[in-house]
Amino acid sequence: MKKYLAYLIGSALLSSCSADFSSKDSVSPGTGTGGSMARFTVAGNTLYTVGHSSLQAYDISQTSNPKAGSKISLGFGVETIFPYQQNLFIGTQTGMYIFDITQPQSPQQLSFYDHFQSCDPVVAQGKYAYITLRSGTTCRNNNLNTLDVVDISNLTKPKLVKSYPMKNPHGLGIDGNLLFVCEGDHGLRILDVTDPTAIQEVQFITDIQTYDVIPSSKVLIVTGKSGIFQYSYANPLKLELLSSMPIVQ
Repeated sequence: MKKYLAYLIGSALLSSCSADFSSKDSVSPGTGTGGSMARFTVAGNTLYTVGHSSLQAYDISQTSNPKAGSKISLGFGVETIFPYQQNLFIGTQTGMYIFDITQPQSPQQLSFYDHFQSCDPVVAQGKYAYITLRSGTTCRNNNLNTLDVVDISNLTKPKLVKSYPMKNPHGLGIDGNLLFVCEGDHGLRILDVTDPTAIQEVQFITDIQTYDVIPSSKVLIVTGKSGIFQYSYANPLKLELLSSMPIVQ
């Protein structure tokens, strides 16, 4: 257990070093910058992890002596965790939980947004959360591939605004009016979400396999089957490949 915690804390604290470079509207100060498929995150002095059925908080104000906080049962199929301001957005196979973390060691559930049973990463910005639902046997759904836009202006009553058809969406990331959606073997989709009710496609890169993304300071980190890639999106109409690090299998 101690080794597992040390690994999570070390990785999460390392990721938090990049938080200063992210958009001011993307994550809270002191929050680790991670992808939408992450299973742990750091907010302030608290590490949050999700297992397959629960949310666990750890006080890491003393990194040599982490202390377990609340453990909250969430049912089955918990997949991802994403921090935004003073809230956590947790993706599960049946929907999205929103938790208030004003009291860091005791997260309070604000609401649950229900959807069809499907894989479910989520990111949030401003008044909206963006959720990808994809087909796959592990998610018990074989034909649903969409991007859902959810109004979270009232965190206690999230409501669906619009669904957009996708090919096989995985992780996603947002920076300002740009939303990046990983389409698995189909590539990477860049969308303009200036108007979430009328999202426009900016570019669709089809020569890359993508799993998750982290946008930060006009640089997009993309992970996929073949490696890790960095793109500049200073010109969103034409992403520029900056570097690549292949994964040797």
